[in-house]
Amino acid sequence: MKTEEVSDHQVEQNKTVERLKKKAIEAFLLAIEIYNKPTIKYRVEGFALFVVNAWELMLKAVIVKRDGEQAIYFQDNQNRTVSLEGCIRKVFTNEKDPLRLNLEKIIDLRNTSTHFITEEYEAVYVPLFQANIINFSAKIKEFLNVDITDYIPENFLSLSVSFHAIDEGQIRGKYSDAVSARLLESAQKIANLCSVNGSRFAITVTHEHYITKKIGDTTNVMRIAKEGEDPLMIVQKKTDPTKTHPFTAQSLMDCLNDKLRRTNVKLTFRGRPAKINQFHFTNLCKHFGIKENSQYCFVNNIYKKNQYSYSKSTIDFLFEKLSKEPDNILEVVARNSRRKK
Repeated sequence: MKTEEVSDHQVEQNKTVERLKKKAIEAFLLAIEIYNKPTIKYRVEGFALFVVNAWELMLKAVIVKRDGEQAIYFQDNQNRTVSLEGCIRKVFTNEKDPLRLNLEKIIDLRNTSTHFITEEYEAVYVPLFQANIINFSAKIKEFLNVDITDYIPENFLSLSVSFHAIDEGQIRGKYSDAVSARLLESAQKIANLCSVNGSRFAITVTHEHYITKKIGDTTNVMRIAKEGEDPLMIVQKKTDPTKTHPFTAQSLMDCLNDKLRRTNVKLTFRGRPAKINQFHFTNLCKHFGIKENSQYCFVNNIYKKNQYSYSKSTIDFLFEKLSKEPDNILEVVARNSRRKK
């Protein structure tokens, strides 16, 4: 009888985890759908509202799965569940974790009175939104074994970005002192955090121009005109790094390891089973010149410390190399990496 009661309790707990997980996925998809609709005027507020809700539901599912259903309720009031902030403290214990800082900043935005939020907030927060999407996708995979691309195509995980850079003079002339001061203060604080916290906190979007003879690497094409023709013709092909190079190092490693697992490719390093971690990824990048190849890596150098993002081609390229020599490739690139120091 006691065994049956425990079993029934576990079944109910599993049902709770499943309900919370499904609702988290739904809220996450709504956040992306709202943001990527250009006709919606309140897409910044809408995204913040739904993505924060997605995190709360997902983290509560994690806590119930790990600690039991009672863990998400206040001990002195079983009718109240803990807040998102409480869930974050339970799951992400490092206060300086860029992922946690990112989520806390978006919670601050959600809690901001709506009359303070203007269209310029998009320019401030979209780098955080993009990082948050990748962070959520990685964590729901890690904690609940959910591949978010089963619910939405991978390319839809890149936000549709449309904004102008913030001009302090225009902001102060356009809005009241209270609104402009709040916006400019938020922009400065987030810019400071972006410069030291890397791509788990924010993924910035830039479009830089350089001259190359390799037409496959170009976004703008120019040619010298013959006599009598227009002196210059430019054919523009716009590219968005968040679409062409959407992966952080961590999300790339997660995807690569998952692909190796699904195809039963078993890596070894020094005679032991291995997965691609930061050590191996750094060695692979050095060995194959990943960060020097624009097809594989986008370098954002507007901050003191460069930020790198990677294309799907990087995953395909590394998978091909790893699957050909799973028994020794990690040792080979490690030796070569030591020689290059």
